[in-house]
Amino acid sequence: MTVYDFLVIGSGPSGRRAAIQAAKLGKSVLVIEKGRRVGGVSVHTGTIPSKTLRETVLNLTGYRERGFYGRSYRVKKDIEAKDLMARLHMTLDHEVDILEHQFARNAVRTTAGTARFVDTHRLEVTTERGEVSFVDGDKILIAVGTRPYRPPEIPFDGVNVVDSDEIVELTNLPRSLTVVGAGVIGVEYATIFSALDVAVSLVEPRESFLDFIDQELIEDFTHQLRDRGMTIRLGSKIASVEMEGGWPTTVLESGRRIRTQMLLYAAGRVGATDTLNLPACGLEVDHRGRLKVNPRTLQTDVPHIYSAGDAIGFPSLASTSMEQGRIAACHAFNMPLPPAPEFFPYGIYSVPEISTVGMSEEEVRRRAIPYECGIARFRETSRGHIMGLESGMMKMIFSIRTRRLLGVHIVGEGATELIHIGQAVLNLKGTLDYFIENTFNYPTLAEAYKIAALDAYNRLVKK
Repeated sequence: MTVYDFLVIGSGPSGRRAAIQAAKLGKSVLVIEKGRRVGGVSVHTGTIPSKTLRETVLNLTGYRERGFYGRSYRVKKDIEAKDLMARLHMTLDHEVDILEHQFARNAVRTTAGTARFVDTHRLEVTTERGEVSFVDGDKILIAVGTRPYRPPEIPFDGVNVVDSDEIVELTNLPRSLTVVGAGVIGVEYATIFSALDVAVSLVEPRESFLDFIDQELIEDFTHQLRDRGMTIRLGSKIASVEMEGGWPTTVLESGRRIRTQMLLYAAGRVGATDTLNLPACGLEVDHRGRLKVNPRTLQTDVPHIYSAGDAIGFPSLASTSMEQGRIAACHAFNMPLPPAPEFFPYGIYSVPEISTVGMSEEEVRRRAIPYECGIARFRETSRGHIMGLESGMMKMIFSIRTRRLLGVHIVGEGATELIHIGQAVLNLKGTLDYFIENTFNYPTLAEAYKIAALDAYNRLVKK
C-alpha cells in the first residue's frame, strides 16, 4: 500500500496548483486524473478551448478590423470547423506539455483513473481497463470540477443538440444556433458564433442575465449584440425541445418556436462528485453536486479533506481556483498565509470582452455610499481610433467622501487585460488622485483610466 502526504483528485487549475505547492513544501504528492491527459476541464473542454476558439474566430474573420473595412470584411472567406479545431488542438497539446513538465520538475506523481473513497484516508483508483489499485493519503484535496447539467428532457445527440463540453469538438459549423442559458458560458459561445456570422438566438428563462455585472455595462453589451443581429430572448422559459427534419426546435412556454441547425444547452453545471463515494468519508453535496467548505481554509467537514475550484461553486473562475488550491495546500501543511486581497477580477471572454473588479453601481447604492462615476469611450481614445474601435467603454466609481476607487467595469477590446490596473489600485486602497496625477503611455487603451478619472473629477468639482 502506497501512502502519500497529499492526494489530489483532479488536475484542473486548483488541483495542479495545490499539488505543485505541496511538492515545493517537500511533501509526497499523487494527482489522480480520470481523463486520458492531465489538465482537467479547464484545459480540455472549458477555459482554454473556449478562449482559443474565440481568438481563432476573431483572427480568421477579421472581426477586429471591421470598424475600418466594414462588416463584410473577412480574412478567410470560407471558414470551416477544421480551421478552428487545428489551432485548438495545437494549443491544448502545448498546455498539456507545460503541465506535465511542471509536475515532473516538482516530482509530482500522476496516475490515470477514477478515484473513489474507501474511507477517510484511502482511495480506490480504477483505470479505463478496469485495473484497480488503492492509495492512502494523510491529506486529500477534492478538485474534480464540474460537468454540464444535462436534463433528461433535452434530446442531446452530440451533433445537433450539444452541451458546452461537446461544442469544442465540432465537425461542422452550423448556419444557425440556439443557445439556452445566458450565463457566462452561454454568453461566451453565443457571441463567438455570432462573430462567425452564424445566426444566433440566446434564450434565457430569467428576465435578466449576468446580474453580478454593473447594469450599465450590460445595457451597452446588449446593444452591441443586438446591433449585429443577435436575437436575445429574456424571460423565455422552455416548454420542450423537439426535432423537426433533423434540426432542433426550441418551444417556449409563450408558444414561440425557434428552429435552428444546432442547439447548445448551457444552463448550468453540476459538480463531478457523484463517482467519489463521498458517504464513505462522511461528506455530502448540495443539489448541484457541490461541496461545502470553510472559505478561509478550504477544509470540508472532515478536517483533513479539502476541496477547491468549481467543485465548491462560486466564483468558479480558473484564476480563483488556482489560488484556492494553493491556500488548501499551504493550510494542510501548516504554512502561514497572508490575508487574501479583498477584490479579484472577473473576466468574461465574450465578443466583446467584459471585465470587472470591485463594487458595481448597484452595490454602491445598496450600501448607501455617496459616489460619483467617470466614463471613457474607447472610440474617443487615439488608440481606439487607430484600432478602428466603434464601441467599448470603461466605467470607474469613486467615493465622494474619501475619493477612493470603489469599482472598475470595462466592456470592449482588451477588457480582461486592462482590468488589472484598476485591480491593483483598488486593493492598494488608491484614490482618484492616482489616475489624475500619473502619466499613461500614449496612445494606449489604458489611457481610458485617465479619461474616466478626469470625467469623475469634473463631476466632483461641480458638486
